[in-house]
Formats: sequence, structure tokens, C-alpha cells
Amino acid sequence: MILFSRKGAGVELAVLVVGELPVPGVAVRAAVPPADALAAARALRPQVVLVDADAGPAALQAVETLAAALPELPVVGTGTGPELVLDVVRAGATGYVLRTDPALAEVLRAAAAGGPAFGEGLAERALDAAARAHGGAADAATPRLTERESEVLRLVVEGLTARQIATRLVLSPRTVENHIQRTLRKFDVPGRAALVRYAIEHGLA
Repeated sequence: MILFSRKGAGVELAVLVVGELPVPGVAVRAAVPPADALAAARALRPQVVLVDADAGPAALQAVETLAAALPELPVVGTGTGPELVLDVVRAGATGYVLRTDPALAEVLRAAAAGGPAFGEGLAERALDAAARAHGGAADAATPRLTERESEVLRLVVEGLTARQIATRLVLSPRTVENHIQRTLRKFDVPGRAALVRYAIEHGLA
């Protein structure tokens, strides 16, 4: 398990690292190979798991295993480049961040708090890649969104808060939150992190 402290807040976040990688701004105390990820997560009960996606198929398998066995545990992928973001999300990760991103610690905190957790521009990259894979259209079985719901969803994927979305679209925060809640119900997902993952997996927004 690795721990890092939020500056000035005296708050430590318990993070399990899967793989062997340096984590800027984070004091590494231990790391486990992909094969041991589930057992370590059950034993250590971290708040978030950081998986080295560059470790290959074993890393993606670890993400899938964690997502299936411990769906409430946020999993964030990391790597040297953005190429694996869609694969990691499809495997069940909450988000993805480059290992050199200075905001890595903030991304982990966002994941632990139950929100989308992507480095800058990576959620949009994954969404665009998924849309291309779907031929530019969502699956026929996917519930339809209104134009406004699609606009709001795209901004949620980009990581904006309800207040930021309200400012961008000239709406009230309550109206934005209503759109988000309707979209959650349409897709039958439990929260924003799951909503972002669903949107990416299905090439929406």
C-alpha cells in the first residue's frame, strides 16, 4: 500500500499500487504484481487502486478482476502515454492518468471521492476513440438522450462540476443536476464515475 498526504490538510489517502512504478508526489511504501492485486485489495482495503497499464495484458486482467470482485473500489490506470486509456476504461477502470502528470495525486483523490478521474484531455480521447469504434453512433440498444442531456454528459466526461457546466451552458446548477440524475436513471448506473465509464464504453456524447 502507498500513502500520500494532502498538503496542509493532514489527510492521508490509502492507495494500492499494482505494478512497479514511481508515483510523483506519493511516498511509495509497497506495490504488488498484477496477479496479487485482488488479494492485496481485500487485505489492505485501500481507498483507490493505481494500476500500471504498461505492464501489459496482466494489468488489464487485474483491472477486470478488481472491477468484478470489488465494484465499489475505484481503480485508476496509469501509463507513459494515452494509448491505453480506452482499453483500461473498458476493463472497468474509473479513470486514467499519465504517470508524469503533476495532477496525478489530485486524480487519485477524485477517484477516491467517487468522481471521474482522468488526466487532462484523456476522457475526451477515450470517448472519441470509442465513438470511432462504434462507427460514430451509439449502440442501438442504448437509451436515447436529449440534445441537452448529451451536452451535459459530454461536459461531465470532461470532468466539469455541475456548477461549471451550468456556467458553460448558461443554466442553473439545479437544472444541470437534474439532467445528470435523469441520465443516471436512463443508463441505470450508480454515480458519475460509472456514468463516465458507460459513456466512454458506448461512444456517447
